Amino acid sequence: MLFLKAMLALLAYDALNSVCRFKTIYSMIKGWKISARNTRSDTIDRICAAINHACIWYPKQALCLQRSFVTTYLLRKYGVSAHMVFGAQKIPFKAHAWVEVDGRAVNERSNVQAIYAVWDRC
Repeated sequence: MLFLKAMLALLAYDALNSVCRFKTIYSMIKGWKISARNTRSDTIDRICAAINHACIWYPKQALCLQRSFVTTYLLRKYGVSAHMVFGAQKIPFKAHAWVEVDGRAVNERSNVQAIYAVWDRC
């Protein structure tokens, strides 16, 4: 079920991104409330695994902004206080988006907080 929700959220992001400016999508993320659900101890791991599998089967490559959008949405929907983070590296210039829960990056391969300076959290 989480896999299907992740696939639909990836698709929804693509649809939104084709008709909305980033400012609109950013405002949506800032406005998402955290569900009052009782979360299971493995909720974060289950959601991140579902998103990873959905990205494998998604017909196009999901970049960090899309993955972070979907991860933040699903985590908040399942009662986890997740924050989408935007950061950048100066030399060479690179921008990146990721998701943090309790100050810890989730669904990331490396320690992004050591590589990128944070621009914003929402």
